[in-house]
Amino acid sequence: MSQHNTHHMPVGYALWIFGFMGAHRFYYGRQITGTIWFFTLGLLFIGWIVDLFLIPGMDRDADRRYRGGPINYSVAWILLTFLGIFGIHRFYQGKWITGILYLLTVGVFGLGILYDYWTLNEQIDERNAAIAP
Repeated sequence: MSQHNTHHMPVGYALWIFGFMGAHRFYYGRQITGTIWFFTLGLLFIGWIVDLFLIPGMDRDADRRYRGGPINYSVAWILLTFLGIFGIHRFYQGKWITGILYLLTVGVFGLGILYDYWTLNEQIDERNAAIAP
């Protein structure tokens, strides 16, 4: 299996700036530790500082784990992070019905955004598999 560059280190570091909230960990498919970082402010900022050195390894792991394709993980994550309440990341994936639902309900009252933080990498992986020739 060839390895694709599905996740990008500059995006990982940009999300790391908000990492005390776990954004970079969610981006790299580490939902459990992302949730822990969210509720503990990056393990009281200590884990957040350590992650500065762990991001290259997390990036390599994500590149091996997730399937490349026409839907770009980094674009989807940036859209989710900054425009998630409008469902723009869902429109980007071609999920028009849920995109409209998010748009009309502020990301289904925020719970849909939390769900997408947990599942976005898998959603994109499945869509890329379905679209791939």
